[in-house]
Amino acid sequence: MSELLLGYLGMGLMLGLAGVGSCYGTSIAANAAEGALKKDASKSSGYMILSALPATQGLYGFLAFLLHNGKVTEETGLLWFGVGLAVGLVCLFSAIRQGQICANGIVGMSQGHNVQTNTMIYAAFPEFYAILALVSTFLV
Repeated sequence: MSELLLGYLGMGLMLGLAGVGSCYGTSIAANAAEGALKKDASKSSGYMILSALPATQGLYGFLAFLLHNGKVTEETGLLWFGVGLAVGLVCLFSAIRQGQICANGIVGMSQGHNVQTNTMIYAAFPEFYAILALVSTFLV
């Protein structure tokens, strides 16, 4: 019974940590966007695009949870605890760091620099690891 419980705890961590990361990441970028609006409101759509990028990690955690939740058994509980914890942590830190990158890009845009495209490219680097974490769940 304890390994089954650990497996479901891992599933919860997979979903929960990824969601928390997206909440933090999007709010970090959105805080920068709110300040940037006061400086240059004409670029609000660019600010919004960059603010939304960290939300994807929560989606990856949700997708992994949705696709693998029925696979938890007494025999695989410890495995899914490890997988869930790993995916959750990768998505958590990826979203937070991506939010910080996007926040810096938003500030740069508000100062008149043309950095939206470069910021999106830089923000894709931590996103890549969240995607790898999601894909790795299919190999288990």
